[in-house]
Amino acid sequence: MGEDARAPSARSPDAADAEVFAAVITPHRSLGSRGAAILIGGFAILSAIVSVPFFLVGAWPVVGFFGLDALLLWLALRASFAQARACERVVLTYVELVVRRISPRGVESVWRFNPLWVRLETETDEDFGMTRVAIWERQASLDVARALSPGERAEFADAFGAALAKARRGALSPAER
Repeated sequence: MGEDARAPSARSPDAADAEVFAAVITPHRSLGSRGAAILIGGFAILSAIVSVPFFLVGAWPVVGFFGLDALLLWLALRASFAQARACERVVLTYVELVVRRISPRGVESVWRFNPLWVRLETETDEDFGMTRVAIWERQASLDVARALSPGERAEFADAFGAALAKARRGALSPAER
């Protein structure tokens, strides 16, 4: 039998560069920067309007608390957008699986696995869907796709599992298949 021309074996020179699977996972934010500016501006205007009667009756310290609410909302949204800078990159080739996590501060952590030894495990809850996707190699595990919703996590697990099977088949020589 001839070697499959679509899947390079691990012995070909370009096998290490051939990506079987690649995904970049970022936390979802439903509010963009423009929407956040509109929200904060509207909240500040509403706070100012509501605080005017308190100021007129002599309860002027209340105005400061309304301003404090607007400031706290701005700080919460700023912290949320800072957390959104985090990402996770999963790249699978025929000879290596690399998982890179970049924290919101830019600190990068890298895990490398041999695709022939990797096992994909998932946990599913009846009510919530897929709650966990983990990569296992020997006794160590690494949770991946933590920023995805349960439905997206299930799609990721299906696509990654198929790619992992393809990488295993492609890494074996024709005699080993």
